[in-house]
Amino acid sequence: MNKQEALDLVKTKVTNKNLIKHMLALGACMKGIAVHLNEDKDKWEVVGVLHDIDFETTQNDLKQHPILGCTWLTEAGVEKDIVDAVRAHGWGWVPEIPEPKNAMEWSAFCADHLTGLIIAVTLVRPSKKIADVTVEDILKKWSKKDFARGTKRENIAMCEEELGIKLNDFIAICLKAMQGISKELEL
Repeated sequence: MNKQEALDLVKTKVTNKNLIKHMLALGACMKGIAVHLNEDKDKWEVVGVLHDIDFETTQNDLKQHPILGCTWLTEAGVEKDIVDAVRAHGWGWVPEIPEPKNAMEWSAFCADHLTGLIIAVTLVRPSKKIADVTVEDILKKWSKKDFARGTKRENIAMCEEELGIKLNDFIAICLKAMQGISKELEL
């Protein structure tokens, strides 16, 4: 499956424009991380694009997210490792989801909340342009727990132990990746 096929599948289940932008943002981050780790950038991007395919349906019952989405993806014939990585991003809030077991799964888990933090930092900039955001801007907001309150910073920080990527570098990879799709993100 390629990015366009993944996006076409997403659009059969998701109508919320901002949710689709979030999924594209994680797709870009996953691609950037894959390049950094010398992995399959196209496959990793697909994971990010698909990761919240069921969120509109399950948002009022998060114990079903991303379980339902993984069922849909399996039924659609999506490769097992992609489905497993989508499932892994839900580790920690759905008891039956096992801990991520490889770099692709850990990347989806760690980068998911980072996309939201990057967007929040962008939206408080006077220009509201992601091109104007720096790693330093994000780190300044990192310690302010009341900023982007829903961001699970502990999930993001696991990039160091689980992926061997220093937090500053992980943020830089994801920021650059999201800056690269600023038009799609409308930022």
